[in-house]
Amino acid sequence: MNAANLRARVRAEMTEEIKQVARRHLATDGANLSLRAVARELGMASSAVYRYFASRDDLLTAMIIDAYDAVGEAAERAVGTVADPAARWVAIGHAVREWALANPHEWALIYGSPVPGYQAPKDTVMPATRVIMLLAGVMRDALATGRLTGVPEQPAGRFGEEMAAVAEQFGPGVPAHLVGATMYGFVHLCGAVSAELFGQLNNSIDEDRRGFFEWQMRAAAAFAGLA
Repeated sequence: MNAANLRARVRAEMTEEIKQVARRHLATDGANLSLRAVARELGMASSAVYRYFASRDDLLTAMIIDAYDAVGEAAERAVGTVADPAARWVAIGHAVREWALANPHEWALIYGSPVPGYQAPKDTVMPATRVIMLLAGVMRDALATGRLTGVPEQPAGRFGEEMAAVAEQFGPGVPAHLVGATMYGFVHLCGAVSAELFGQLNNSIDEDRRGFFEWQMRAAAAFAGLA
């Protein structure tokens, strides 16, 4: 291994170690991260950490992208061999929920309250769309193969026009209500997971939350027109 490759490897390992420590800080401090605190835990001078992340926002961005990619990868693995559209929809939901339960603080970082003073850069956009694009793919495939058994009503008003503009990005002939149903499913998925994760189901659904979650996902799939 030449010197350049060795330096790149050391930098990559140090970058990952900084992020791992920062993830632990999420559990105690939320998104109120301090590069100085991370540096202290690593036994480094704060100036050394700044060589890897120029600011707290840069570190947050890296962690946000990692979290979006991780939940997206989990959902993509879950649908890898599933053919039935409704079953794929539900599988995506379960994969997202299971990832969130295993990584609650990272879920809160990407789907919880916005971090005060933080503006997400464009680098976060593509990772953030991985799950919703999976759901859109389910809908698009179901439409193409004639497996939509029913569809919600065509959206009207200004929001219907906005959905129609988004639908054009998916290709010719994609109806606005397909986009609306996909967005509905994604919002429902995020809300269902957050409600469980943030304690909204306590003392109501305690013994079979997975079953309750699947029931919600199947209801959302039925609304979208998936049998």
